[in-house]
Amino acid sequence: MNHKGTVRLETERLILRQIEIEDVEPAFHNWMSDEKVTEFLRWPTHKDISISERVVKEWVEEYKKDDAFYQWAIVLKGLNEPIGTISVVDMNERVDMVHIGYCIGSKWWGNGYMSEAFARIISFFFDEVGARRIEAQHDPNNPASGKVMEKCGLKYEGTLRKADWSNKGIVDAAMYGLLAEEYRKL
Repeated sequence: MNHKGTVRLETERLILRQIEIEDVEPAFHNWMSDEKVTEFLRWPTHKDISISERVVKEWVEEYKKDDAFYQWAIVLKGLNEPIGTISVVDMNERVDMVHIGYCIGSKWWGNGYMSEAFARIISFFFDEVGARRIEAQHDPNNPASGKVMEKCGLKYEGTLRKADWSNKGIVDAAMYGLLAEEYRKL
């Protein structure tokens, strides 16, 4: 893959960009402290803004060091502050695969923002980075996440039993994938 790093991308309603230190407060209030958001995720709800500040600072430092680090803040154009993130949570260079993870504040659920962000990330990875496979997974108890994947063209590939963990404990993982050749036909 030809890594580009977390470059600024746009959609009709969103700006996808690197998170900045100035984003700590809205990140904390908009999703990092939202228990509905973290229910099916691997990281705990941030109970204090200092935790969000530490995480954001780590991301900002990682941007400087690694062109293969992909962590976008999802910014609603009219609001001009981040409402969630979309990122590469795993990567396999040998098969040119990126595994995408995402979250968005519950206040913005059901508006198609995540599908819009994910679709833009998909085109970036296939058209600009040269990925051959994009995959994502979700807990079957969180079907809304799977609907985002399907809306973006990913195909359900099966459920791995007790193969993942989240704030719910050990959970099943519903796997979805999209290949470059499938994307080009869409």
